[in-house]
Amino acid sequence: MNISVVEALEKVLAPNQILVNEAVSERSHHIWRMDTPLQAVAVVLPKNTEDVAEILKICHLHNQAVVVHGGMTNMVGSTETQGEELVISMEKMNRIEELDESSRTMTVQAGAILQDIQEVAGEKGLLFPLNFGAKGSAQIGGVISTNAGGMRVVKYGMTRHLILGVEAVLADGTVINSLKKIIKDNSGFDLKQLFIGSEGTLGIVTKAVLKLLEAPSSRNSAFVALDTYEQAIAFLKYMDAGLAGHLSCFELIWNNTFQAMTSPPALVKPPLPYDYPYYVLLESLGNQQDADRQRLEELLVGAQENGMIVDAAMAFTESDINWFFKIREDVDVLVNRCRNDQHFDISLPIASIGKTVNEILEELAVLTGVEQVFAFGHVADGNIHLIVGKTEETPELIKAVNQVVYAPLQALGGSVSAEHGIGVHKKPYLELSRTPAEIQLMQLLKKSMDPKGILNRGKVIDV
Repeated sequence: MNISVVEALEKVLAPNQILVNEAVSERSHHIWRMDTPLQAVAVVLPKNTEDVAEILKICHLHNQAVVVHGGMTNMVGSTETQGEELVISMEKMNRIEELDESSRTMTVQAGAILQDIQEVAGEKGLLFPLNFGAKGSAQIGGVISTNAGGMRVVKYGMTRHLILGVEAVLADGTVINSLKKIIKDNSGFDLKQLFIGSEGTLGIVTKAVLKLLEAPSSRNSAFVALDTYEQAIAFLKYMDAGLAGHLSCFELIWNNTFQAMTSPPALVKPPLPYDYPYYVLLESLGNQQDADRQRLEELLVGAQENGMIVDAAMAFTESDINWFFKIREDVDVLVNRCRNDQHFDISLPIASIGKTVNEILEELAVLTGVEQVFAFGHVADGNIHLIVGKTEETPELIKAVNQVVYAPLQALGGSVSAEHGIGVHKKPYLELSRTPAEIQLMQLLKKSMDPKGILNRGKVIDV
């Protein structure tokens, strides 16, 4: 069967669009697993939506499972393969097709890199505000499929808030074209939302219309030190009110994480001493640089006088701002400190974060096989990341760590995935975040849109 699939694909694709045998094993399933050869029937490289449609028609006919590869920066095994799948890589569909300054939209192919999108928008005085560490390799199709978040969600929302239109190909090759530039459209079901965050299980995103905003002309930032989590919450409310809509980033970092991010072999120095339990990186975006900087400074002075914070360092140049953000964005320095690393992106009610995360940290500290735990995250939207360093990578230890981290979430109304999705790794824990009725509805959608179950088979839900 596999040979006939490849032969059928060879009839509709150019020779340089199909990779087999050694050309497949030269690839990998994740940018952090480049030394692990990819296992797949073949890798196909579509150049346009028509190619994707033809590929899926053939795969649907032959009941051939497919896995979509984008920037391969996912954290939940969404791009993993077992060797029986066909990999569809979107890397050749990387064009920015149109930038409409009047409607403030950008139409892009799924393989367009997030950083390229940001730069092209910036050249026209516009902003696509999604921002996270993997922006230099993340492809917009994967960003959409996982409903990625990042550090500016507090101001601009998740990916789904920044997508006006989507083109996607269903499992049988049907093209759903909803590439609209309009913000208001109440003409029935909002079909694009089916594909945003569904991790490629309902269809393959091929193009999107992105919502752009006028680029801010001022940017200011500060690092702040605090003694308690309660201070962090009070400070968040104080700054959000004081900056009157200009607060764009509010990142909380635990002490040991801050030290690891700013001490050798990390290449950045700390802007504040290592004397405090918590640190906050904040950013404001506005339109009057001097006035906005003065306002931020006044608010920080007031917060310190009121006992809300204990120390602060402001960034007075663009270079300083880049320094501050490099500290938070470069999570590789944390990963490199771990012999084996396990990642989490849990979501909690903001009021519960301090107590719950500290209890998790205490339990992990006494768990055999755990060497260190780094906590940080987007506290303003309730999303905390944990990187757990371990002595070994055994299924038993992975499960034990998962149990400690995920155990409190259901009772608190939290989520096992704030922004990275479910994939394979979190599938056993989906029921902690979703009711049986919700899971049944998800299964019904999957069966209706992909009756043969060929799209990212085994990911997210079982059908």
